[in-house]
Amino acid sequence: MDRSRILEVIKQYDKDSITIATLGSHSALNILRGAKDEGFRTVCLCREKERIIYESFGVADEILDLKDYPDLLKKSMQDELIEKNAIIIPHGSFNAYIGKLDELIVPVFGNRMLMAWEVDREKQRKWLTNAGLTLPKTFDKPEDIDRLVIVKYPGARGGMGYFLASSPEEFYEKAKQMVEKGLIDASEIENAHIQEYIVGANVYFSFFYSPVFGRVELIAADRRYEASVDGLGRIPADQQLRAGLMPTYTVIGNFPVVLRESLLAQAIKAARNVVEVSKQIAYPGMVGPFCLEAVFDENAKMIVFEISARIVAGSSVGIPASPYSYVLFGEPMYMGRRIAREIRLAAEKNMLDEVIY
Repeated sequence: MDRSRILEVIKQYDKDSITIATLGSHSALNILRGAKDEGFRTVCLCREKERIIYESFGVADEILDLKDYPDLLKKSMQDELIEKNAIIIPHGSFNAYIGKLDELIVPVFGNRMLMAWEVDREKQRKWLTNAGLTLPKTFDKPEDIDRLVIVKYPGARGGMGYFLASSPEEFYEKAKQMVEKGLIDASEIENAHIQEYIVGANVYFSFFYSPVFGRVELIAADRRYEASVDGLGRIPADQQLRAGLMPTYTVIGNFPVVLRESLLAQAIKAARNVVEVSKQIAYPGMVGPFCLEAVFDENAKMIVFEISARIVAGSSVGIPASPYSYVLFGEPMYMGRRIAREIRLAAEKNMLDEVIY
C-alpha cells in the first residue's frame, strides 16, 4: 500500500470529529472503552455471533454488521468509514483473519508494514536480531531437532496447535495427533516454526511508542493462561502417563505480572532497540502498541521469542491501570486509552500523518 494514498484520505478528515473503529474481536473492548474515555465516537465492525458482546458492554456508539472479517475491505464499507472520519485500530484478528491490508485505504493507527513483518517468522527474527536481542535457537527442519523445542505456526493463532517435541520422531508423531484433533491442517506442518524451548518464566511486555512524546512507554506486563498445559498440574503424573495426555497451548486468558524492578532494565532497553530498528524497516517505524514476548531463565536473563507489532489481548489486564502505566501517568491509563490519547494529541498538534499508515 502506497502510504501517500492514506495521507490523502486523512487530509480530508474533520480533525474535530474523528471516529475510532475496530473489528469486534480480540481486544476490541479495551480499544473502544479507551476511545470513549478520551471523548471519541466509536464504531465496532462485527459478525452476528460476536454482536452480543459489544451490545452487552455498551462501548460502541455504532455497530456495523459484517458477514465475515474480510468484509472490512469492501469498498462500500471503507467509504462509510471514511465518511465517519474513522481511524482503524488493528489487533491480532486483523493478522489472523484478514492478512495483508494492501486493499485498506482507511487510515490505520500504527504501521501496517510492521504487522506484515510480525507474521513472517524469518523477518521477525531478523528484526529482533538486528535489535541485539537474545533469541532462542531455531531449526530449519524437524530432522535437525536435538533438544526440547516448541512448534508454532505463522500468524496470530493464540497458541492453538502448538506442541513440544525433543526429537524428529516425536515431532512427526505429535504433528499427526494435532491434525487428527483438528487443531492444525496437514499443510501447516510444512510451515511450522521450530524454536528451542527455554525453561523459565514467561512474561509478555506491552509497550507503547509515542511519536508525540518521542518515547517508549511500558504500559503493562502479563502472563497467559493456556489450555490444556495449565490444567495438567491438576492431574497426577502417573495418570497423565497412563492417559497419554499431550499438552497444547491455546490461550484462554491472561493475568497481570509485576516484575522484580531490576529486571525492567533489560525489557526497556530491548524495546528501545526494537523501535530504532523498526525505523529502518518501514517509515515511520513503530507507532503505538507493541509486545515483546519473553522468558526469563534461571539466571534472570531475558530471551525474547516473539514480537507483536500491535495491541495484544494481554494488555487488557491493565484496565483501568496497571502499576506501570499508573507510575508513568499518575492516572488511570491502559492500552486502549493510551492509543486514543495519542490520536487526540496528534490531532491537536497536526501530527496525525505521523501516527497512521
